[in-house]
Amino acid sequence: MLTYGRAYRVQFWQASICSVLNKLFDLAPPALIGIAVDVIVQQQDSWIAQWGIRDVWMQFLILSLLTLVIWALESIFEYAYGLLWRNLAQSIQHNLRLDAYNHLQELELDYFEARSTGGLMSVLNDDINQLERFLDFGANDILQVVTTVIIIGGVFFVLAPGIAWMSMLPMPFILWGSIAFQRRLTPRYADVREKVSLLNSRLANNLGGITTIKSFTTERYESQRIALESEAYRQSNRRAIALSAAFVPMIRIIILGGFTATLFYGGLAAAAGRLPVGTYSVLVFLTQRLLWPLTRLGETLDQYQRAMASTARVMNLLDTPIAIRPGHISLPLGSVRGEIALEDVTFAYSQRHPVIEQLSLQIPAGRTIAIVGSTGSGKSTLVKLLLRLYEIQSGRITLDGINIQDIQLQDLRRAIGLVSQDVFLFHGTVRENITYGSPDVTEDEVMAAAHIAEAHDFILRLPQGYETVVGERGQKLSGGQRQRLAIARAVLKNPPILILDEATSAVDNETEAAIQRSLERITRNRTTIAIAHRLSTIRNADCIYVMEQGQLVERGTHEQLLEQRNVYANLWHVQLGLKQ
Repeated sequence: MLTYGRAYRVQFWQASICSVLNKLFDLAPPALIGIAVDVIVQQQDSWIAQWGIRDVWMQFLILSLLTLVIWALESIFEYAYGLLWRNLAQSIQHNLRLDAYNHLQELELDYFEARSTGGLMSVLNDDINQLERFLDFGANDILQVVTTVIIIGGVFFVLAPGIAWMSMLPMPFILWGSIAFQRRLTPRYADVREKVSLLNSRLANNLGGITTIKSFTTERYESQRIALESEAYRQSNRRAIALSAAFVPMIRIIILGGFTATLFYGGLAAAAGRLPVGTYSVLVFLTQRLLWPLTRLGETLDQYQRAMASTARVMNLLDTPIAIRPGHISLPLGSVRGEIALEDVTFAYSQRHPVIEQLSLQIPAGRTIAIVGSTGSGKSTLVKLLLRLYEIQSGRITLDGINIQDIQLQDLRRAIGLVSQDVFLFHGTVRENITYGSPDVTEDEVMAAAHIAEAHDFILRLPQGYETVVGERGQKLSGGQRQRLAIARAVLKNPPILILDEATSAVDNETEAAIQRSLERITRNRTTIAIAHRLSTIRNADCIYVMEQGQLVERGTHEQLLEQRNVYANLWHVQLGLKQ
């Protein structure tokens, strides 16, 4: 965290200096009280009188003015350190969250598939907020405690070296206790962060699946599962609290010894005349100012441990290596022809058998090809590989003769438009979802894209037309309406390569016919890859590839494949109801 925070060292030093100066002026009142007692007892022989001011009235006037200045400066620096530390906390929180999120976006899909959305949200939100809370108050508290120990310790040894050791006696025990508590608290707070992450995962999962929960009437069951996760979080916190709550009472008992010793032996020395009464007053007050603030170490230590447990999780995310490295070759959109080739490509998801094995195929520029096959044959995986959402284990994939691993990622993905079966719409208006990824388009272009996607008419029937909010994931729209917005979005992107991944599999026949008419328009003069279960939607493709268990088993046009009377012909007859 210190390494990460080097960019903020100027703000850090400014805040630290203000914290130290505030503590210096905060420690001055006990000294002023001691001087006032000295004036009362010694009068013309007081410490101030030694500077040539023997009038008692004038001495108290000077003390009063000095008090006003010190209190004003203390207040000014308190405001300054509060402002600086909190703004520093906000800046680090803001930039750390952005850095973590940006790093997250660079990670491959495999990382997300192995983790829950709620868990990642916990890192990006809760864990970073814990660090903010510590920087708001905890860092200042630590600095002020250190300043207090150094300043008061120095004053003690100057004024009364024979008694100073009594006040300092508890310090080693307090430090030892703090370190011991820190070591024991570390694993407990790590467990707390893990438990809250699991709870957030469960909550996010349930909120996303609320329709399923309601349809299966499992509200009570899910409530019980949330209760179990919440109880685990509560018990984990209780274990941490049981230890952290014992810290302050322990410190108080240790402090009591130092304070009592100073009060007793210092009082005897003052009564015997070996110690000035004013100095004794200062020592008593400073002992309290030295030792009692140490009781706040418990709260500060608690904040520190929570922040460090959270920071470790954020740093682990930032330290996650990026598996997919961007290429170095620029490929301007206007220069892309759209010729794709796969050469002996093999790919397997982590710790699984290969999904695609020694696969080779050619996709000519400007042609429409289709990929069909049974579920699990590797069709949709090809889409992920073309977009470099995963890296292949062997072989190579080229675009216009260039290995896609050498092409800059943004250029590669900008050249490909994807219309998927699982359409994702963002919470926002219809217009915002259509223009997503194409923010600079005109109103006419938006409507033209909607017309091509046959979406314009239904959009106008919505309550606010193009300004209608579609809801999270587009839940206010039907499946067909979501598909047509996705097609309009792809039309606006105007990519040289279009991938249709089961784009009509989840809609009714009338909607499918409308979508097919839209697709016929947007596939002209561009390379199109259509992945489909419904063979009727791809019968006019220039070439159809049939996949089984990650390998190509057939290729040809619709008529050629039917004549072969093999896998494709069997699939066709099953869909026509001619074969069971």
